[in-house]
This record gives sequence, C-alpha cells and structure tokens, in this order.
Amino acid sequence: MSSPNSANSSLCNALLYPRSVALVGASDDVRKTGGRPQQFLRRAGFTGKVYPINPNRAQVQGEQAWASLAALPEVPDHVFVLSPTDTVVDTVRECARLGVKLVTILASGFSETGPEGAQREQELRQIARETGIRLLGPSSLGVVNPSNGLMLTANAAFAEPDMPKGNVFVASHSGSMIGALVSRGKARGVGFAGLVSVGSEVDLSVGEICMSTLDDPQIEGYVLFLESLHHGDRLKAFAREAARRGKPVVAYKLGRSSAAAEMSATHTGALAGEDDIADALLKDLGVVRVEMLETLFEVMPLAKKLTVARRASRRVGIVTTTGGGAAMVVDQLGIRDVTVQAVSPETLAKLQAANIPGTAGRVLDLTLAGTKYEVMKKALDILLDAPEFDLVVAVVGSSARFNPDLAVKPIMDSAGHAKPLAAMLVPDAPDALAQLTEARIPCFRTPEACADAIAAVFARREPGQEATAGQVANARSLKESDAYALLDQLNVPHAPAATFPLDAPPAELPFAFPVVAKVCSAQIQHKTEVGGVALGIQDAQQLAKAFGTLGQNLAERAPGVACDEVLVQPMRKGLTEVLVGYRVDVDAGPIIMLAAGGIWAEVMKDRSIRLAPVSVEVAREMIGEVRMLQTVAGLRGTQKGDLEALAQTIANLSNLAMRPDLKVSEAEVNPLMVMPEGEGVLAVDALILQA
Repeated sequence: MSSPNSANSSLCNALLYPRSVALVGASDDVRKTGGRPQQFLRRAGFTGKVYPINPNRAQVQGEQAWASLAALPEVPDHVFVLSPTDTVVDTVRECARLGVKLVTILASGFSETGPEGAQREQELRQIARETGIRLLGPSSLGVVNPSNGLMLTANAAFAEPDMPKGNVFVASHSGSMIGALVSRGKARGVGFAGLVSVGSEVDLSVGEICMSTLDDPQIEGYVLFLESLHHGDRLKAFAREAARRGKPVVAYKLGRSSAAAEMSATHTGALAGEDDIADALLKDLGVVRVEMLETLFEVMPLAKKLTVARRASRRVGIVTTTGGGAAMVVDQLGIRDVTVQAVSPETLAKLQAANIPGTAGRVLDLTLAGTKYEVMKKALDILLDAPEFDLVVAVVGSSARFNPDLAVKPIMDSAGHAKPLAAMLVPDAPDALAQLTEARIPCFRTPEACADAIAAVFARREPGQEATAGQVANARSLKESDAYALLDQLNVPHAPAATFPLDAPPAELPFAFPVVAKVCSAQIQHKTEVGGVALGIQDAQQLAKAFGTLGQNLAERAPGVACDEVLVQPMRKGLTEVLVGYRVDVDAGPIIMLAAGGIWAEVMKDRSIRLAPVSVEVAREMIGEVRMLQTVAGLRGTQKGDLEALAQTIANLSNLAMRPDLKVSEAEVNPLMVMPEGEGVLAVDALILQA
C-alpha cells in the first residue's frame, strides 16, 4: 500500500514504510532477542531489503551478513540497534555520519541507571540535535506495520502468526504492551495499521510519532498506552490536529494514584496532582481516556460515531431482552455519572402505537418478545428517533449466543442511524460479537467496559483556544499589594486594600472597620505560618496593637525576613469561599483550577481542572463539577451565590495563558468570596509568582 505524502512523510516512511532496514547486532540464534527481528521480518513477508550486521559471521540465519553499516551497498532507511548498551552511542554516531534517517534503540541502561547512563543519553540527544537523525527509544522493542510485513521488533509476542491488518495505530511507552494489545485486538477482530514501542523518548515522542502518521490513509484512529506526559507540547499538537481531522484518539494512562502529586508554592500545585492534570489535558484535547484495558479497542467504533462536541447532556437510552443484564449496565453508568434516561411519554405512546410489548421504566424491557427481529427493529427505530436520548444501548441476552444471526441483525440493520447505537452482549457470544465488530458497531462483552467506554467518550471535550504563555524561568513571589495590581489588569475583582509602614499604624483608614491586617512581603508566601494575619480588628486602637503583634511575630518566627509593610483590608464575608488557581505545568502547559475554599480545599479535594484559557461557558461547566458549590446554586430555596460572576472571574484569570508578557508561572486567589447573586465575587488574598 502507498505511504502518506505530506510534510511528515519522511519520518512516517522511515518509520512504517522503509525500503531497507539494517539490524545491528543480528543474531544467528532465533531464540535470542537479537535473532527475532530478522526471523519475524522474513516470516511476515517484508518486501524491503534486510541487512543483518554482525562482524563475527559471514551469514546470519542463512542470509549474507555484513561486517558494518559502512560496508552496506546502500544507506538503509531504518536501523534497529540490537547490540549492547555500551555500543549504542558509537553506532548512532556512525548512522548519522552515513545519513541514516531513523534509528531504533533496543537497549536500556541510560538515564534510569544513574549518572553514567544519563551521560550516554545526553550524548544521544546531542547527536540527534546536531545531525538531524531521528531516534526511537532507548528501550524500544521496535516497530510493526502489518500492511507491508514490517515486523521490526524484538517482542516475542510477534512470533504469533497472522497479524491482523486494520486501521488502528498504536503508540505505547511500554514495549511489552504492544504485544499484549495485539493479542487482545486479535481476539476482538481488531486489526492494526501500525504499532510503535516508543521507549524513553530521548528524541521521538508519542505525539511527534503519531503526528507524522496523520496523513496515512490507512490510519483511522489511534490507541495510546501512556506512562507519562513528557513532551506534552507534541502530544497536544497531535491531539488537536487529530480532533480537527476526525480521527479518534483513545488513551490508557498509568498513574491514577496521588503519590506523584507535585508540591509547589500554591495550593493549586498540591491539589492538582499529576494524574488530575493528565486527565484534564487528555479530555480537553478530545482524547478518550478509558479506565479499563479491555475498553481500549471496544471503544473505538463508539468514538468514531459520537463526535466530539460540547454537550449539555449525556443521556443514554437502554432497550433489552434481559432485565438483569440491563440493570448491570444501568449500575455501571450510574457510578460514572452518566444518566440512563427513561422513555418519555411521547416515545412511549409511539411504542404502544407500534404494538411493542414490554415495560418502559428506566429501561425498555422487551423480555422474550425482543428476540423477534421485527419487535427489536421497531423498538430501535423509535428510540433512535427519540429526542431524549443522545445514545442508545441494546442489551442482548441468551439469544446472542444461541441465535447470533437473529440477535444482532436488527442492531446491524439500525446502525445507519445518525444517532449512535451500541450493543452489550450478556452471554459469552463470540459469533455475535464478531459480526458486530466486523460491521463496526460498538459492542461490549461486559457492563463495566460498556459503561467505561460510554463515560469516556462523553467526557472528552472539543479542544479550545491554544495557550501562548509557557514556562517561566526564575519566577518569584509578588507581595500581596502588587498581586492585586496584576489582578486589576485581568479584571479579577478583589477587596479594597491599603498598605502602611509596619512601624507606623494609621490613625484613619479609607474604609470602615472591622478590618484585617496582614504582613506584606514578597518573601512571605504563606502569612499564617509566621503569625502574619490579624482578623476582626474593630477600631484604630486595636489596629495599632495588631501592628505591634505582627512585628513581634515576624521577629520570632521569621527573623531576617525583609518585611516593612502591612496590608489592611475591610473584613468581608460571602456565602462561600473558593480557590481559583492558575499554573504552568511542565508537561501540560497552562491550567486553571477551581476548588472548594477554606479547609475543604485540602480535606475534600473537591475541584475541577481545565487547560487554560477557558471561556465563560467552560467555567460554568467547572462550577457544576465542584460539589460544594451546589450549596449556593439555589437548590431547595437556599440563597443563590453569584455563580455567573464566578464563571467570568475564572475565565478572566485563565487568560494569563494568553499573556506571555506578564511572565506569570503561578497565580492563586484563595479565598475568593462568592457573594449573593448580583453582588459579584471578591478576592481577599492572592499569591502570584512572576519573573
């Protein structure tokens, strides 16, 4: 098959469509790692030239061997280095000298092993930077393209014959996982347009590899197995372009625990753990992030059918021939916050008019009558036309196993509807599953995978505006008064404030008592830790006393810290408090976070995170995701907070992502008072890190 023709074609051709490959360190023993690639290439029928490189043998596996890369009659497009770690740097340097386009490195033993390995890795990076040669790995088990027999891999799993061809491209940090994914995909009848073991990403990353293949007409969707989000800028660029082209991206990412949460100067850094940011990044880029490995391939047809769009609802209709099976799907969807919508009175009337038997409650249960083609087909036609559903799931019972043709035919005949239709088969029904898979109808073997797929597809979001601000070097904390000045530029409202010398408390204030007095220094980020806050000051006498107490606390708890100012503000009380934080993550870039304020910020971790900047509409979605804010949403007659002003403020602060001129790495308003509806919001403390 032809390879893509684009600006990325050079890399894609070397990666998936090389005309010649060289195997440095090829072994004559097919049982050894170094012997597998040559055996696999020949068994798969690779039509390009294969050059085994082994200075100690005239032949390898019955073919002519070559003493070195320089001895070859041509410069190979792709070199797979199978030799030991200590030979890799010199081999790559030789490849660069000869003009090789791409080198894949099998060996490990680089930065993960200590200083010596890190030095080797740095040498590889420098060679790539200076010569333009592209490197895959280290710790890469290779590249596979079933369409042309390119089994350029040392993964023992590829000894299995009959590699299925298809339209899914797989990129995995874990080399062993590409073998596991192949076996799982094969069991489901899912074929592949390519698989790449990415390894340590010393040069090529998941994002750049996938970006290079976007023009390949054989690739209709992507599956990513991620261990980290390094090179996040490349991943973002690829995901945005894939979303623009309508090529679904599905990801399984390790690291859901909070153990790797990064500490920083602000609560935002501590609360927005590594996986929270990864989750926001993937969903905001339109990537379908699944929780279950099994869902990786089952979800692809649904991801293609249900387009990425901003939706106000996630309503699923269920029709079934088995009440128990449907109940399992309802339960699994419920714990993932996906609504199983009951049949509306209007739709029920249409069902009754069509003489559809069964009961219509949370699900439409057709019982045994649903095993008849005409009954299920009519029911599906009516449900797919019903406006109350965004997606319809047919849960099929025993007939899927014993009468597969009869069970799935009405589903297959209804799949052309504009509204997505999925199937969940309660029994083990491989024949029915195979028919649905071949017809590219979303189909699932378990209620857990079914719900995981549906929730993940609904959760992805249409990519928003791309940030222009990036990493800021040597950022330092601003004193609070300067932080308020910057908030003024962003139209983030804050309480009135005035500063006074620490040794000269004022006799009069520009606002009424009661007030709060706080030490004001760029060197003191967390004032309460040094006794730097005095609350509830009722008059000038108490204010003067508070100044003295603050000075004494500084001398005792922060000796030597420069602080000669006190900031005074009127006391304010809102209906509730929130934290709004902005930071530039090293991998994801600018993010914005909304969280419950006060003690709940740390205890409940009740928060919502998005890539910045966000629109007011997205900010409203974030507000809806913070459970604590439901207490001021006007439920059951309670007083409503000014959530519209909060949404505007979130959007305004997130615009730091579009202001590289301000050179802000972190900005946090905590607390931000949410006042009664119509009275706005008010920042009463702010911490900003700026270069």
